[in-house]
Amino acid sequence: MWVYPYMVTLYGINNCDTVRKARRWLADHDIEHRFHDFRTDGISRKLLMPWVEDLGWEALLNRRSTTWRQLPATQRDGLDRATALDLMLKHPTLIRRPVLAIDKRHYVGFKDDQYAQLFP
Repeated sequence: MWVYPYMVTLYGINNCDTVRKARRWLADHDIEHRFHDFRTDGISRKLLMPWVEDLGWEALLNRRSTTWRQLPATQRDGLDRATALDLMLKHPTLIRRPVLAIDKRHYVGFKDDQYAQLFP
């Protein structure tokens, strides 16, 4: 197995198809990584804040999720950074997946070519 010179962590939930694809890609390319499941390992403000700083809360908020559609309109309308953070902490499935952390850089979503560029 090839060890990337930085710590690689993949964040998401086990039963997400996109997370499964990302995990499979990393395994197929022998990239040593740690998997952090939001549901079992939890999520904290300390963990979420660097993602928001790097990616922006808009990029992280999954407005296509079932959880999003189940929220009352009063919670979905007029979101700002603070409200979005609170919602993502309360409902981690609102976080777009997967989030890939390489050292102190963060990436959201999965695409074969993006990962191929990140891990030459």
